[in-house]
Amino acid sequence: MAHPPYNYHDIGTAGENLVAQWLESQGWRILHRRWRYRQGEIDIIAQKDELGEKDIGTKKFSASSSPFPILVFVEVKTRSPGNWDVGGRSAIALKKQTTICRTAQMFLAHYPDKADYSCRFDVAIVCCQQKSKELAAVTLTQQAIASSSVGGHLLTLQEYIPAAFDTV
Repeated sequence: MAHPPYNYHDIGTAGENLVAQWLESQGWRILHRRWRYRQGEIDIIAQKDELGEKDIGTKKFSASSSPFPILVFVEVKTRSPGNWDVGGRSAIALKKQTTICRTAQMFLAHYPDKADYSCRFDVAIVCCQQKSKELAAVTLTQQAIASSSVGGHLLTLQEYIPAAFDTV
């Protein structure tokens, strides 16, 4: 049985879905997906009301520094193996960081009740491969944070980088 063809947009959405599901499993509440303002877009905006020990160690905040919840602005990069931009890491250049920061500022201006929250900019790297018998054998040996199967493709959350960049 042939799988329906998936295009670039579908794969990107599937990668974002995987990351959103993983964040929810980690106790985050998804506030918005693909939040847009003028020329900027933020893939996922999530909130966590209580800090866990894993969250306390980041350089952007600590449990004692703020009684407010935390917002994360997540950029998701879904790529095939061996792509030109190192799994999407190279695509988070200074210009992209600036756009994300400006869009986050607009989000906070639209939601002034969240303006005092601690904020963080995270990056999620998702690998997308077409399914095959060979892939099934290889995938079992690779470490993945989370995975899902969509339209004949295997998506794996390979890396989640908290506080990947500071505001610029």
